[in-house]
Amino acid sequence: MPTPTTTPPTAPVANGFTFKDWEEHPVTPEGVFPRLARATVTNAFTGALTAPATTCAYTVAYTGETAGTFSGMELVTGTVDGREGSFVLEERGTFDATGTDCRFTVVPGSGTGGLAGLGGSGSFAHRYGDTSVDYAFDYAFTAPATNTATAAPTHQSA
Repeated sequence: MPTPTTTPPTAPVANGFTFKDWEEHPVTPEGVFPRLARATVTNAFTGALTAPATTCAYTVAYTGETAGTFSGMELVTGTVDGREGSFVLEERGTFDATGTDCRFTVVPGSGTGGLAGLGGSGSFAHRYGDTSVDYAFDYAFTAPATNTATAAPTHQSA
């Protein structure tokens, strides 16, 4: 996946994130397609999901010089709807010379602290040259299984 352009930070969007760091390493020889690479990424989220520095690992499959698919896991430590904790996002997407499209899902059971019981999914579309990426995140909190008589999910869309 082409490395995102690093530019000075701009005012954050309502629900957005910026790439703080991107490090990619080839797994198979470069210039031969298809080929594989691994990338470690740090993102900073603002909006309904707030996290100053996530930890993300991608496996990237290049089908051409600037096109392919990716999948990865992102550990998010921060707040959702004012609740603090951590959780993991599973991500899958595609990219080409114009940008990246991605869908993500909260890994069931990965929420900790105030984010225990978090579930949801979302998406983003990044266009190369943009300094911030808007995201959509539909999520719900469910009460712990130990008290199912009063468990009622709360749903949000960000």
